[in-house]
Amino acid sequence: MNALLILFCLSLSAQAQESNGAADRAAEAQELYAKNQWPGIAQSAAPAADGPAELDLNRGLALAHLGKLEEAKACFESGLLKSPRDKRFLIELAGVAFQQKDSSRAKHFLKRALELDPHDAYVLDFLATLYFLDGNLEAALQYWNRIGKPEIANVRLEPQPEIRAALLDRAFAFSPLAVLRLEDLRTSEARVQNLEVFPRFQFVLNPSGEDKYEVTFRGAERNGWGDGKLDALVSLLRGLPYETLYPQYANLGHSAINLDGLARWDDQKRRLFAEFATPLRGDPSWRLRFFFDGRNENWDMRGTFHAATSGMPGLNLEKEEAGFEIRRVESGRWTWQTGASFAHRNFRNVTGVAPAGQALFTNGLSLEYRGKVDYRLMENAVKRMRLDSSVGAQVGRMFARPLGNFAKVQGSLAWHWFPRATGEDYEMTSRFRAGSILGSAPFDEIYMLGLERDNDLWLRGTVGTEKGMKGSAPMGRRYVLWNWEGDKVIYRQAFFTIRAGPFVDVGRITDPSGNFASSGWRWDPGIECKVRVLGSVEVVFFFGRDLRAGRNAFYATALQ
Repeated sequence: MNALLILFCLSLSAQAQESNGAADRAAEAQELYAKNQWPGIAQSAAPAADGPAELDLNRGLALAHLGKLEEAKACFESGLLKSPRDKRFLIELAGVAFQQKDSSRAKHFLKRALELDPHDAYVLDFLATLYFLDGNLEAALQYWNRIGKPEIANVRLEPQPEIRAALLDRAFAFSPLAVLRLEDLRTSEARVQNLEVFPRFQFVLNPSGEDKYEVTFRGAERNGWGDGKLDALVSLLRGLPYETLYPQYANLGHSAINLDGLARWDDQKRRLFAEFATPLRGDPSWRLRFFFDGRNENWDMRGTFHAATSGMPGLNLEKEEAGFEIRRVESGRWTWQTGASFAHRNFRNVTGVAPAGQALFTNGLSLEYRGKVDYRLMENAVKRMRLDSSVGAQVGRMFARPLGNFAKVQGSLAWHWFPRATGEDYEMTSRFRAGSILGSAPFDEIYMLGLERDNDLWLRGTVGTEKGMKGSAPMGRRYVLWNWEGDKVIYRQAFFTIRAGPFVDVGRITDPSGNFASSGWRWDPGIECKVRVLGSVEVVFFFGRDLRAGRNAFYATALQ
């Protein structure tokens, strides 16, 4: 019994001596740390598995100052295991990762430190700086704004645009001597887009003095017919392969007033379109547009229209429509628009149609109201991902019997993602849409799923024309459509950029009246190539396959 008691006392004495020794080493390291004597700390404070975490911290700091990053990292990891709730180890591990040019790992440690202390100003500033260095300004602002940064010293325009200074200034929701807020940046971007004279632009942040930054707006501006003769010709003639001209005049009077048009002389699909758009009362948040649209089209619906006894191979539609639209940018998160139009329709060669389908081809006048709301459901600046929603409705009336009132309702969800932390070499988009028609709508309001220049509901393996005439794509009053695509930049130089990647389209369209064929679910996979010329016109080539029909489709179009 006495022997056991003696052994127990000796054990306590040894532990006390060891504890006192560790404490002495820690105190010694702390004293050397205060004097910035890094070699002394690294030598005197030898690592110990059961030593205090503070000793690991001091030794790790000394080794980091001496440039021995891997040894410093081992000390910080050892200390973190002993004291997992001490954010200092995570911060120092982030510092080591940053010095090793591993930005991703540095962000990982800083985010873990924020979980322990969400209000740590140093961590928030460090994390914001890392995203700023990546070129991800929105993610940087997300963290900087939590500590009241960054303060704007000045706003600069580069190059100096031709648009009136007062108009562009009203588009910016931020001002000098104030903090640049993320929501203000997004609102500014939405207003600049609403001016419709800057097809490409960006806000750049540059340091300007102590804890202040200069905001530089860099925009490629549309003026007149185009940026030089070559750009004007490319823009005007981009539709020449399919017998179309696109006359456009931008920024009239330096007031963001645009004139846009389309002239197509295709024998089967003649069209004349003109549009005038301007800000309202000099406010970039509001935009008013007037339009006129005239069409003369031939349709062949022998494979899609069930109510025709003879197939209607020669249906002709003549339509003139004029109207207006007002769009309002409420913030970077949501916008709304409203408008109305007046139209006249005239159908020719309507023969061999069953009584149930004859009302679709009623000649006469109509009045239509349109409304739409776009709302951003989610935007993750860190992951460079966003989810947008849209809900729209059209309510109209045909002033000719047997037709009367009708309505169209559509909704969409659009997902957009840049997978890499920096750059736009990889891009992925996905969009889900659905729509329905209620009441007695005329033929030209019926939905169509397929590739056609006047239609935006694309199944990219299904061409909507046959021998130049519309009508070969599936049609109906209700539809569901999902489009997905992934793009990769495969070549880039000063005058053009080439992107390519796969796509998948899935859709179904039905018609409760039975006038149009229900073709079931359609799956159209394929590949696409996008060639952007002079930064303004994009030529897109599609090669898709309609798996249901077993047909291939090759299609090309020019966008802006």
